[in-house]
Amino acid sequence: MTDQNASHPPLLGAHPHDEHLSTHMIHHGYTPPADFQAPQPGVFKASTVFFPNVAAMRQREWKDKSAYTYGTHGTPTTFTLEERLCSLEGGLHCVLTPSGLSAISVVSFSVLKTGDHVLIPDNAYGPNKVLAEGELLAFGVSHSYYDPMNPADMAAKIQSNTKLVWLEAPGSLSMEFPDLVQMVQICQSRSVLTALDNTWGAGIAFKPFNLTGNAQLSVDFSVHALTKYPSGGGDVLMGSVMTHDEALGLKMKLTHMRLGLCVGANDVESVLRSLPTLALRYDAQDQTARALAKWWQGQSACAQVLHPALVGSPGHEHWKKLCTPQGGVGYAAGLFSVMLDPRFTQAQVDAFCDGLSLFKIGYSWGGPISLVVPYKLESVRSAWPSGLKKGHLVRFSTGFENIQDLIADLSQSAQQNLIF
Repeated sequence: MTDQNASHPPLLGAHPHDEHLSTHMIHHGYTPPADFQAPQPGVFKASTVFFPNVAAMRQREWKDKSAYTYGTHGTPTTFTLEERLCSLEGGLHCVLTPSGLSAISVVSFSVLKTGDHVLIPDNAYGPNKVLAEGELLAFGVSHSYYDPMNPADMAAKIQSNTKLVWLEAPGSLSMEFPDLVQMVQICQSRSVLTALDNTWGAGIAFKPFNLTGNAQLSVDFSVHALTKYPSGGGDVLMGSVMTHDEALGLKMKLTHMRLGLCVGANDVESVLRSLPTLALRYDAQDQTARALAKWWQGQSACAQVLHPALVGSPGHEHWKKLCTPQGGVGYAAGLFSVMLDPRFTQAQVDAFCDGLSLFKIGYSWGGPISLVVPYKLESVRSAWPSGLKKGHLVRFSTGFENIQDLIADLSQSAQQNLIF
């Protein structure tokens, strides 16, 4: 019989000092050759980072990307994505965050303190407003909402303690395109910082740090929900904050560090893999959105189409100035809204959305599948926007389905559910 209490012999092998196998597997001496190149960069996962000696541990600096100290401060994988995003949008310093909203919070927490005031456009991404009404207000930071289509209203609401003005182009649901150039000029003349939610522009439609080809005409921060176009798959949550200012870059990085924000290496890998096709995907979804928006213009059920590239849509001339500086068709993303006739009931509008087959009901955008969401605009705006007709707002995000198939899907559900 086998003695159950007998100990196993030590697992020794042909390796230095006859180490135990478990020790040898951890401290194996093989290092692969460094000269390896492939289409995709390597994926480095780490919390602990090794130092060659104590002196190096004490001297290393992560804030300028010259060295590695700890996983939350960056790895070759995250540094690579940050630098590629800087190339995309034109910034100099970038940090990655777990979501678009967390990116917004990094900006606010970096530059605002008790007693400060922040201005937010009334058509901003809803959670940005909720953050101001929640944590920022609790921390003693006041806020006001301004008319995004009226630079004079924004200017009039800048107070002596206003430290930050948020900008959004176009508006989150109603798609108005503001006069970004004039708004940035006003803020610069008043020494007020600007932060732009550039998720829609994605670094493709226009450059936030070089508006209209003028490097001096620039926002101070660009926030990007990488969840959308940079990911492109509808399966990654991530955000970024970017600036081209050295002092703001340091503030941003320190706040990011103190909040303990970081992202998973495999999520970074997914975004890095998608970036090479970003321009192609953006253009394809843009073309589909324009085709669908024009189709809606010919439908009696539609009171108004909200798409910056369409003549007559609120802020079209501002979009044209910023996104088509050399003429041509420019870029406008795969996102648009329609205002369905007010004679419909909310139940009919909801039934129309439920009746769609190819369009899935879901938040976010920029992924491969087309999406639809009905919104009650009056519940998220201080007042009904002057440039919008009354009705029921429905927002569409285009994926990569065939345009004619999408039109057929819209048509069949409209015929069944949007009946006077």
